[in-house]
Amino acid sequence: MTPRVDQIRERVNARDALVRRGRYVSLAFLLGVGDQEYVVTIEHGRVTSVEPRRLATSTGRFTIRAAKPAWEEFWKPVPRRDHHDLWSMLAAGIAKIDGDLLPLIQNLQYFKDVLAAPRDA
Repeated sequence: MTPRVDQIRERVNARDALVRRGRYVSLAFLLGVGDQEYVVTIEHGRVTSVEPRRLATSTGRFTIRAAKPAWEEFWKPVPRRDHHDLWSMLAAGIAKIDGDLLPLIQNLQYFKDVLAAPRDA
């Protein structure tokens, strides 16, 4: 597992305010880091699992993909321009998002903080 990805569960669940903000979020989504894909499962704001995707049929409500170097830059304490925010990465063509975007948009701040959690390392 990519070193930063394996920190998502621990770092999100350690932040009570973040878990409280996501208390209405219960879903799985696919996180693509280069060639590796992970199924991130969230139950009532807590990340219950981050597992490598084993089957093509293992999917989530939506998918967020970017190259490994893009995520590594995103997870730095002070990322450079176009890597500091998921929407900046999307606008710059660095990241791709697809699937059912409604839960992502409805809980945008929560998901932004979930993805940035390894940055707090």
